[in-house]
Amino acid sequence: MADTLTTRGGEIDAEVNNLYSRQLLTRAQPALLHNRFAQVRDIPMHSGTDIIKFRKYGDLTANTTALTEGVTPTGKQLSITDITATVLRYGDYVTFTDKVLTETMDPILMETAEILGDQMGDTLDQLCRDILVAGTTIQYASTATAVNEVSAAMKLTRAEVKEAVRTLRGNNAKPMTEMVDPTNAYNTIPIGRSFVGIISEDTLYDLDDADGWIPVENYPSKATVMPDEVGSLANVRFIMSTNAKVKSAEGVDSNDVHVTVILAKEAYGQSRISGEAVKNIIKPLGSAGSADPLDQRQTSGWKATYVAKILQQGFLVVINHGVSA
Repeated sequence: MADTLTTRGGEIDAEVNNLYSRQLLTRAQPALLHNRFAQVRDIPMHSGTDIIKFRKYGDLTANTTALTEGVTPTGKQLSITDITATVLRYGDYVTFTDKVLTETMDPILMETAEILGDQMGDTLDQLCRDILVAGTTIQYASTATAVNEVSAAMKLTRAEVKEAVRTLRGNNAKPMTEMVDPTNAYNTIPIGRSFVGIISEDTLYDLDDADGWIPVENYPSKATVMPDEVGSLANVRFIMSTNAKVKSAEGVDSNDVHVTVILAKEAYGQSRISGEAVKNIIKPLGSAGSADPLDQRQTSGWKATYVAKILQQGFLVVINHGVSA
């Protein structure tokens, strides 16, 4: 199969056709946050496997039967649950011609490395996101009982957030963040021990008008504010990303259905191969040997190993809801 080439005069035009600014424009990138709260259990290199096993021990039920004098009770057995996941490999690359490398004014290799790094981060974030939104503790906004019954008017509200928190607490899930104590500063509000919610920018638009919403600027302390955190509601602290899951045109009126994931501590894990978690791979001109006999092609790429897995289905709630137009 022929390489997909980045060429001079094709994808990269000559700069001097116009007044050319060598200050490159900033690329717009989503906040990459779905991986942040995972337990990380990497597989050592040369361990003979690419399968990670997460293990948990089951609880013992309360024993409310009084002991009989002189009689030894039967006792209990421990139980275990093993959760396995297979680490997979992902990657991509860009091919340049020698003409691009010798003529372009741009720092092409440095810029390409940054672009590929952004692509890699975005890829792993979306892989993790799709695992989380496939969780089995599902909540539908308002009266809906399925995704195709969700209308745009069935927005994420204080009542929906409280319902999700009640579910997590009922499953004995633990909050992720500690109490943020009040201060004497003007208009600050204490934040209780909280779960973490991942929302889209359209969901934030609606939450900003929700009863009880505390924007991050009104937190009593900024020292514990998470990157991309936008506010708090009903013991959930919310972070926002344009990578939050949207089910396009799947609602009752072919409206988009947005998915908010609310996480408790130790809800999910992720694994890589140690030493192979991520690589930037550059093949210079001529490195292909006889496949590139005139030193005309160079590649820059990335390769990563990754898998994410839900470890406790009861420790995250997946809310399907609408948003304002």
